Amino acid sequence: MPVDATREFRPLQIALLTVSDTRGPENDTSGDILAERIKAVGHRLVARAIERDDAAQVAIRLNNWIDDASVDVIITTGGTGLTGRDVTPEALDRIKDKDIPGFGELFRWISYKTIGTSTVQSRACAVVARGTYIFALPGSNGAVKDGWDGILAEQLDSRNRPCNFVELIPRLQEV
Repeated sequence: MPVDATREFRPLQIALLTVSDTRGPENDTSGDILAERIKAVGHRLVARAIERDDAAQVAIRLNNWIDDASVDVIITTGGTGLTGRDVTPEALDRIKDKDIPGFGELFRWISYKTIGTSTVQSRACAVVARGTYIFALPGSNGAVKDGWDGILAEQLDSRNRPCNFVELIPRLQEV
C-alpha cells in the first residue's frame, strides 16, 4: 500500500508483552525483534514486560496498560498456539470490546507463504479494548517478523493509504 508523503507520521506509544514460561530478558528474541522494529520506524516503546502463560496475569498486565493514557497500542508475542499453556487469546477474551478478525486471517495468509499449512496452528488475533488496540502474535521470530513487516508496519503508519489503524484511534470509544 502506498504511503502518502504529504501526511505527517504520527509516532505511537507502544507497549510490548512477551507471554512465556521459558523466556526471560536474556533470551526474549521475538520481543527483541519487535522492539527493534517498533523503534526503527519512529514509534515509542513505552513499556515492555514478560508474563508467564497465565491468562489472569496476562489480563491484569493488559488492563494496566489499557488504563495507562500513555499507551496507544499493545503488541504481545507468544501464547497463541494450541497447547494447554497457550492462553493469550483467552486473556484477550476477558478484556476485549471488539475483535479484529481480519488481523488473524491476514496473518495466517502471510504466514502460509513461509510455513505452509502449519499456520493453522496459530491463533494470532487482535482486539480493541477500551480504546486500545491489542495485537497478539505467535512467539517465534519468524512469526513476529511476518506480523510486523506484513501488517503492523503499514497499519500503524498514519501515512498509509487508503486507511490505517492510527486514524481510527480517536474514534475507538465512540458510542
